[in-house]
Amino acid sequence: MLQPKRAKHRKMQKGRMKGEAKRGTTIAFGTYALKALDQHWITDRQIEAARQALTREMKREGNVWIRIFPDKPITKKPAEVRMGKGKGSLEYWAAVVRPGRIIFEVDGVDEKVARASLALAAGKLPIKTKFMVRRDLVKA
Repeated sequence: MLQPKRAKHRKMQKGRMKGEAKRGTTIAFGTYALKALDQHWITDRQIEAARQALTREMKREGNVWIRIFPDKPITKKPAEVRMGKGKGSLEYWAAVVRPGRIIFEVDGVDEKVARASLALAAGKLPIKTKFMVRRDLVKA
């Protein structure tokens, strides 16, 4: 699973996810990409499941770039525990994804394979997504 090697603080406040993504909104590395249309916390397990589906469908050809990283610690209190007594313990790591963020990029395969594999990866994620083609490669 993806997680930071070190963290400055063990626990983090929830924060808010309003508004569009400010960075990571253009295709930078590959030819095809998967773009987020919703906002959500995407867990390290969901990212890994999507990556595995993506690489298997591509039959390990081409390149895959993961453009999000789970660096937010999400805590949870155990079941049937009374309120109070401090914040819960770390449960998992999540990436904060806002609308417009590029999640995965793919290169080295044709569009049909890229579209099919990114559709499989999108099925593993808890948000609506959109298939994107790099702007300078779109046929006029």
